Amino acid sequence: MGVYALQGQKVVVFICVIFVVLVFVLIAVGSTIQNEFGVCGWILTILSYLLIFITLPVSACMCIKVVQEYERAVIFRLGRLMPGGAKGPGIFFIVPCIDTYRKVDLRVLSFEVPPQEILSKDSVTVAVDAVVYFRISNATISVTNVEDAARSTKLLAQTTLRNILGTKTLAEMLSDREAISHQMQTTLDEATEPWGVKVERVEVKDVRLPVQLQRAMAAEAEAAREARAKVIVAEGEQKASRALKAAAEVIAESPSALQLRYLQTLNSISAEKNSTIIFPFPIDLLSSFLQRPAPKHESCGPSTMQPQASTSKSHAC
Repeated sequence: MGVYALQGQKVVVFICVIFVVLVFVLIAVGSTIQNEFGVCGWILTILSYLLIFITLPVSACMCIKVVQEYERAVIFRLGRLMPGGAKGPGIFFIVPCIDTYRKVDLRVLSFEVPPQEILSKDSVTVAVDAVVYFRISNATISVTNVEDAARSTKLLAQTTLRNILGTKTLAEMLSDREAISHQMQTTLDEATEPWGVKVERVEVKDVRLPVQLQRAMAAEAEAAREARAKVIVAEGEQKASRALKAAAEVIAESPSALQLRYLQTLNSISAEKNSTIIFPFPIDLLSSFLQRPAPKHESCGPSTMQPQASTSKSHAC
């Protein structure tokens, strides 16, 4: 029993020595703690360290914290931001009774801007939605300067989308989406910089028009297509008529060309395997009748014409 009592006394002495050393250390830095946190802060700090020392090693599990590579920890002691900025990645220590901390995710986040009813510059109401990609660039500022950086950025994106698209016409909204996205990204980035937020990208997803306007635009597009089709048909007919005119002039200058065209026509008719084949009357047989002068009415003599022609002459006499 005497041995155990002696060992117990040694443990008590060792604890007392450590306690005295800790008290002297706290007193040595007490002036700094007192200036920063006041007398109450100084007392709470000493008591917290004593509690940690007494409850070792259980208290070590509560003091050691770990943050991932993509995270940072912002530590507050008695409500004041700890110097040195955000901690991490890796292991850091806190005093459970007087320290609190907030983890901040530094990865790129995204959110959808709900469809916004916007009146364009040319008085057309459209519904526009977008997607915003952002990340936290300064963990300390994002915690101390704004309550919820993600929510604030989302609300600001809605108003920015309405303000920018309100200065654009419908044609610009439909054709210049890339320029609108870049302008919105620049505006949001400048506005969220005091919050420690970096806007990486903004994309306009869809521009929805009213149903009546869609029908009107569809009718207008259909009319424009029909007009273009008519113009194309008219131009084709004009070119075809010019080609036919040129071909007729060539055929008129060369009788052999007309004869060749005649033979080509017969070949085309025979190739179609028709049951009835029509042979046009040869033009060369009619040429003598076409070139013969018309008979005079004064002469009623005999004629060498066919009976039909003689009968007509007799009636004329």
